Amino acid sequence: MRVKPELDPDVDDEAPNGFEMITPYDDAHAITYLRLLDAEADGADWAEVARIVLHRDPTADQARTRRCWESHLDRAHWMTKRGYRHLLTQAAEDAKGYDA
Repeated sequence: MRVKPELDPDVDDEAPNGFEMITPYDDAHAITYLRLLDAEADGADWAEVARIVLHRDPTADQARTRRCWESHLDRAHWMTKRGYRHLLTQAAEDAKGYDA
């Protein structure tokens, strides 16, 4: 990771979309993505997750909050299916630098 992940960061309205590489935003929000995946696995209500994890108020703007939650959850799934490969490649490259 290039950017140290934050424990409980604020989020943008939408997570990165269309990027096939991990962005600095992804690095900073890695823990957020894990929290979203854990909540999904536990069957947590999306609105409660949005309030706690994303710091969004679904009662103030339900549609916007729902899009924010969906966007970040989609990116979290992307990280588990494809993004992790970039992390492994980067870690291998970093390890080569230590051997020199």
